[in-house]
Amino acid sequence: MFRFRSLTTSTRLLALAAMLLVVAAATVRPLFGVAAAVVLAFGVGSWLQRRLRWEVGSLRAGQAVAEELQPVLETERAREAQAQQDLQLADDKRLQLEVLLEGMQDGVLGVDAGGRVAWTNAEMGRILDNHGLGAVIRMGRSLAHTLRDPALLDLVERVVGERAAKNLRTSTLLPGRIFDVSAAPLPNGGAVLVLRDVTRAEAVERAQREFVANVSHELRTPLTSVRGYSETLLDSGLIAPEAEPWVEIVLKNVERMSRLTEDLLVLARTEAPDRKPWRRSVAANALIEDAVRNFRGQPGVSGVRLKVAVASATPVLADEIAVQQVLANLLENAAKYGKPADGSEARIVVAAEDQGDGAVLFRVRDFGPGIAMEHHGRLFERFYRVDKARSRESGGTGLGLAIARHLIEESGGKISLHSDLGQGAEFRFTLPVAVEKRVEVEGQPVLELGADEGTVISEGVSAAALP
Repeated sequence: MFRFRSLTTSTRLLALAAMLLVVAAATVRPLFGVAAAVVLAFGVGSWLQRRLRWEVGSLRAGQAVAEELQPVLETERAREAQAQQDLQLADDKRLQLEVLLEGMQDGVLGVDAGGRVAWTNAEMGRILDNHGLGAVIRMGRSLAHTLRDPALLDLVERVVGERAAKNLRTSTLLPGRIFDVSAAPLPNGGAVLVLRDVTRAEAVERAQREFVANVSHELRTPLTSVRGYSETLLDSGLIAPEAEPWVEIVLKNVERMSRLTEDLLVLARTEAPDRKPWRRSVAANALIEDAVRNFRGQPGVSGVRLKVAVASATPVLADEIAVQQVLANLLENAAKYGKPADGSEARIVVAAEDQGDGAVLFRVRDFGPGIAMEHHGRLFERFYRVDKARSRESGGTGLGLAIARHLIEESGGKISLHSDLGQGAEFRFTLPVAVEKRVEVEGQPVLELGADEGTVISEGVSAAALP
């Protein structure tokens, strides 16, 4: 039996018309004769032929269109598959980020461009829950109503406004707790905050500083007594000549212990969080001249040749006493450890020159054996020595460079070492250029000193290359 389901709708109609034609011819022939049946068959056949041609043409045209659209359809399918893959990757990254944030031991909080809480992690909720404030964290709530800390809110405002990461240590966020806060801008105009509770670490550090300061202070009195009695024994002639070397050894070690206690006290004061250096504008060449004058006035430096290569008069913003201490330490180290291997006199070159980026570069260079590269990274650590035996023999404490690093960094500068074996050693540190800013306080003009942010004011000599 003929199956209409295998044909299109138009083809089905044509087949039905052909069947009706047969039925009509069979009906017309007895009534009107053979001629009428032939005419009817011819007319209907012509119509069926035209209809079949049109149907075949439509099928061919449709096939051609389908062939033309096939590349477009394949491209769209590929795009859809790629979009599905990208969505899956984005979802996987989001899940990874959520796991990372939830696993952090620091509190993390995101703020949108409108200053509202956008997201947070579980640790942030636990930090506030421990102080009964967990309920204040609600998505979409203003940060000012969530964390009522003026310093922290000001930090977020500056990060969002300046589009730069900043750090802050605050003790006013929660009672009895100290937090290190790191804030960074987000691409959407908001910011992300990372809070680390450093209360316990700060207590341990404070206890260590107090212990060191107390012990060092208590040691000063007995060491002074031992030094005094040792000097008296040597000067009085009450001991046998063969015993004098032993007393001299005692006196030498007492002096070393005295220097160590003094350095420990200085380091404890330098590392104290409440230390506030007294910075003022001072010419760079004045710092160099004072350091050179003090160095040449010390005993035992007559065999050292000291040269000032460059002395810029550019004013820097620094704690003058602290910088003098740093220069004195660097010059003393250069004199002790910078003697050439051939036994010739030690040479030291000192310089202070403009960098052109709002800072003055200070250099202290010797021409001794140099320092191997593996020591560079640890040289500014406390009690680290390149040559322990030589350092003890020369009376070094291993704290001088650690103190120098703290003093320079608190002045807004950086200190570094540049050295190769056999090429001597050069210590460099920078200090910000001081500029005068006129501001108004209660309507009255006031002169204020600040660090330069790019414009260098220089009255010094032109820089020259070190020999």
